[in-house]
Amino acid sequence: MKTIIITGGAGFIGSHVVRLFVNKYPEYHIINLDKLTYAGNLANLKDIEDRKNYTFVKADICDFDGMLALMRQYEVTGIIHLAAESHVDRSIKDPFTFARTNVMGTLSLLQAAKIYWESLPEGYEGKRFYHISTDEVYGALELTHPQGIEPPFSTTASSAEHHLAYGDTFFLETTKYNPHSPYSASKASSDHFVRAFHDTYGMPVIVTNCSNNYGPYQFPEKLIPLFINNIRHRKPLPVYGKGENVRDWLYVEDHARAIDVIFHNGRIAETYNIGGFNEWKNIDIIKVLINTVDRLLGRKEGEDLNLITYVTDRAGHDLRYAIDSTKLQRELGWEPSLQFEEGIEKTVRWYLDNQAWLDNITSGEYEKYYESMYGNR
Repeated sequence: MKTIIITGGAGFIGSHVVRLFVNKYPEYHIINLDKLTYAGNLANLKDIEDRKNYTFVKADICDFDGMLALMRQYEVTGIIHLAAESHVDRSIKDPFTFARTNVMGTLSLLQAAKIYWESLPEGYEGKRFYHISTDEVYGALELTHPQGIEPPFSTTASSAEHHLAYGDTFFLETTKYNPHSPYSASKASSDHFVRAFHDTYGMPVIVTNCSNNYGPYQFPEKLIPLFINNIRHRKPLPVYGKGENVRDWLYVEDHARAIDVIFHNGRIAETYNIGGFNEWKNIDIIKVLINTVDRLLGRKEGEDLNLITYVTDRAGHDLRYAIDSTKLQRELGWEPSLQFEEGIEKTVRWYLDNQAWLDNITSGEYEKYYESMYGNR
């Protein structure tokens, strides 16, 4: 039996990866390792919490001795590392936490895996350390509109139209790192440590850099769930600057599928970019959210456009991110399964149908529950 640790498995992307692996691979033992910080919520995994091949462990990845003991206890053969502080605004206010978790936490996991795996008769054979990173490490791209026209701001526009409408340059696996925020700097550093452990010790590693994810169970400080909730309750929608910043959006379950494919079939020491070929300006995706929420709530479509308010842009706000995931498609056959129209409809419906989950998060009640169960968070 393979035993795989998935770090950050109670978080947004991590919970989707845990669910996929638990359901798809009953012969694997999946260890969900999560510190249960503010963004970790075991309610995300209620549907699989009693599965025989699933174990939850509350622990801090920065606890090196604890990580080494855990790997020995469960005879870990693989690590899928998603645990990270990931909110740019928080990193600007508190860069030390990001350096501790994203850099030192990753180093702690790497060193624990190195010591344990090197102690085995077979060494690194059959082992894998898979590190999930972000496209933000690459810095920013220019906004050029190479087609000469503003793109169609409709969910029915093809992914090709959205992919080429904002610029003809994209992040490649070979793009030079140029992080602009404490968050992206911490992720860039962790990426370098992972690759260094391969080059220095021969550890079998893979790194992926992914674009913005959206979908169910995302912590409601992020743009899409925050704005869906605010539209529902007719609260202001604070937009940074003029909302001109462009992001490439990927449905979270497609990211989980990519992680599955790469973990099992990706080449050791390779980097793969994961993207949705689906670029949107923030202001336009906000308008799509307003129209979709209004329609699903039986309001007049666009009725809540007046909720948009423009606020001072944040420091170090990159203009455009865009991933070229051609390498992943060519080598491993992965591509996004959902057009944005379907993905955003599913996402809005999920948040509207799961108001109790949102209320539990925004009220902080879930944190009080975990404190009573597991002690200080």
